[in-house]
Amino acid sequence: MQLDLFETANIRLECPYRLNQNDWKPTFIPFAKARKRVETLFSQLSDQFLVIRNYAIKTCGLFARIIGKVSALTALQYINYINNKPIDRIKYALI
Repeated sequence: MQLDLFETANIRLECPYRLNQNDWKPTFIPFAKARKRVETLFSQLSDQFLVIRNYAIKTCGLFARIIGKVSALTALQYINYINNKPIDRIKYALI
C-alpha cells in the first residue's frame, strides 16, 4: 500500500514501528498525539454512537446515519471547547 500511494499520488505513508521490530525508533510526538486522538474518536463512535449496529438498508441511509453521528460528535466536542473542558470527554459535554 505504501508503494502504491507513493507511485500514484506521491504520498509517503509513515507507520510507527513496534518495539520488537529491528528498525525501531521513537515515534515523533505530534504524530503520536494525533494518532491517539483519532483512535479515541473511533472508539467513541463505535461505543457511544453504535456505528457498528446501524441497521441501514441502503448505502445512502448508511452514509446519512454516519454523517449524523459524526456531526453529533463534532457538536459535543465544540461544546466542550467553548466551556474550556477537555475535548475528548464527550460524555460530560452537557453537564
